[in-house]
Amino acid sequence: MEGAAILLFCLLFVNKSYAAELDTISDSSFLTDGDTEQPVPDASQLELKIADQGILGLFSNSSMIWSCNTTTSRNVTAKLRDDGNLVLIDQQERVLWQSFDYPSDTFLPGMKLGRDYVRRKEWYLSSWKSNDDPAPGNSTMGASTLGYPEFKLRQGASVKYRAGPWHNKLFPWGSIFNKSLTFRVNITINESEVSFAYDNEDSSILSRVTVNSSVHINIWAWVDNARGWIPVLSVPSNPRGTYNMCGAYGNSSMDEQSCNCLDEKRFVPKNKNGWDRGDWSGGCIRRTPLECENGLEGFIKYSHVTLPDTGSTWFNMSMTLEECHTKCLQNCSCMAYANPDDSRSICVLWFSDLLDIQALGDSDVFVRMASSELDSQAISEKKQGGSNIKIILLVTIPGVLLIGVIVSTWLCYARRKRNHTKPAGEEKILNASRSQEEDMEQPLFSFSTIANATTNFSPDNKLGEGGFGPVYKGMLEEGHEIAVKRLSNNSSQGHNEFKNEVICNSKLQHRNLVKILGCCIEGDEKLLVYEYMPNKSLDLFIFDKTQSALLDWTKRFNIIKGIARGLVYLHQDSRLRIIHRDLKASNILLDLDMNPKISDFGLARSFGGNETQANTERVVGTYGYMSPEYALDGVFSLKSDVFSFGVLVLEIVSGKRNRGFVQSEKETNLIA
Repeated sequence: MEGAAILLFCLLFVNKSYAAELDTISDSSFLTDGDTEQPVPDASQLELKIADQGILGLFSNSSMIWSCNTTTSRNVTAKLRDDGNLVLIDQQERVLWQSFDYPSDTFLPGMKLGRDYVRRKEWYLSSWKSNDDPAPGNSTMGASTLGYPEFKLRQGASVKYRAGPWHNKLFPWGSIFNKSLTFRVNITINESEVSFAYDNEDSSILSRVTVNSSVHINIWAWVDNARGWIPVLSVPSNPRGTYNMCGAYGNSSMDEQSCNCLDEKRFVPKNKNGWDRGDWSGGCIRRTPLECENGLEGFIKYSHVTLPDTGSTWFNMSMTLEECHTKCLQNCSCMAYANPDDSRSICVLWFSDLLDIQALGDSDVFVRMASSELDSQAISEKKQGGSNIKIILLVTIPGVLLIGVIVSTWLCYARRKRNHTKPAGEEKILNASRSQEEDMEQPLFSFSTIANATTNFSPDNKLGEGGFGPVYKGMLEEGHEIAVKRLSNNSSQGHNEFKNEVICNSKLQHRNLVKILGCCIEGDEKLLVYEYMPNKSLDLFIFDKTQSALLDWTKRFNIIKGIARGLVYLHQDSRLRIIHRDLKASNILLDLDMNPKISDFGLARSFGGNETQANTERVVGTYGYMSPEYALDGVFSLKSDVFSFGVLVLEIVSGKRNRGFVQSEKETNLIA
């Protein structure tokens, strides 16, 4: 037995549970468990021993009620190490089993939180159900590995607090009786595992991190003078949780009690009325929307903030900040980039709105902005100069003006040329030609007709909202039900996508494609009129526990076959060879008989007879459904839709989204 630690397998609560405890200190603290939900029949008869088969087990009246779930030779030894890890080793000192692989609510130095891909194991903390019931509770803390790894505290599936991302960083928590409690957090990222671990800079200090049933992370230090554990830190301080309290591009204050937009000059609240009432969940939006086609966008640096949620990120462990900048600039879907490592060797790219940003961090993040916003930043920086700089400006201003005139003239010429000449390698809009208006072979509705059909776009008739804008249910005078898409001013899609959808649908007809009935173009109003799908979209069924019960396996299989038939038509049998580029559950609509229909062709692209793939600098679509070569390099082909279809099939079969938090208990499988 190593050190002064004495292993005690004791009954914590009669007929409730058993656990391993360390008796190196007078205060008993639960460290790790075997099976906290299995009751112990008789505490007085408990015996821990290695059975004849070489299995470490807990016995009651000669009956094994728990084992380490490992089979090996008989020549094994159980050891309790100084760090609190109970290990089962063979004669070659190889670890066959260890208690650190089965954490409870406590995180100790040397433990790991994360995912082991080789053994298909996930390490995470789980709170007790209550202060006197050690069965697994509803609060969990683990490493999110969807993008660049970070810690997340959850209550059920809801994220309440986020910490990180970190890489080999020191965290001073304060002074404990003239000793500094400082954690060094280390991260391991390779093909075998992604994990976090921590150790104390001062090894003489005993520390632990716990998660409790009230959804808090607590850091403790043992103090001999006090003969007890002293609380050092508890987060989050806000009882409602602090995760993303300010919404996209919002910035929470240090006291976590108020919100501002990340930059009030360049961002505005999405819902001004709600923001003024203290409802910040809607977040902020850019004053000037991004238009990647003009090639003039750049990045604004925001310093002393925490890095945003990394759930929708891509990262590279050996890329400089300059290379990271270039990689993000080349991809229109890249919203920001950063380097979380002090050595400047890690590149992280964000492919969605930036969530959960907090003030007074120690990181820099570079956010994509329109060219006009970059100009205003340059002007602002000039205004901050001293008197010497003002003198220099007065002397050089004629030359600057001359250069400005030359550059402006050149930019106007370049834009005019770009509008008339499509760059080589950039994909064409569907069947683009000088007579595109003639290709829009759809009936034209008057705006008044659609307004009457939707009761002036009443909120009661609103079905939902997508990248194009809000969707409304309507009823024409002859009693025909319709669905109306209305292009929003804040839409991520624009005129090209609108025209693309009309042209595409006018040339396609198939039972598994949504039928467009017409469109409306009056002034600034752009609307699309579709056949109404009474069962709405597929995602409302497969991801909802109640609604999913309505989809038996026969219906799910029929939906999969219908989507496949629609794709075959688009790829092989239609007049045009179409790549959808945004195939996902919310773009599969269901009619009254639950027949699937592919919708939303605003991002679709067509291929000529001999074309098999193309490149684009404007990567669009939904992260998680994109094929890797398209998301990272802009290369798309028929296979891009096939990849999205495969992801969609897994979602239909499993009923789980392709991106989310998974707690795998004993094993990981296809639908875990």
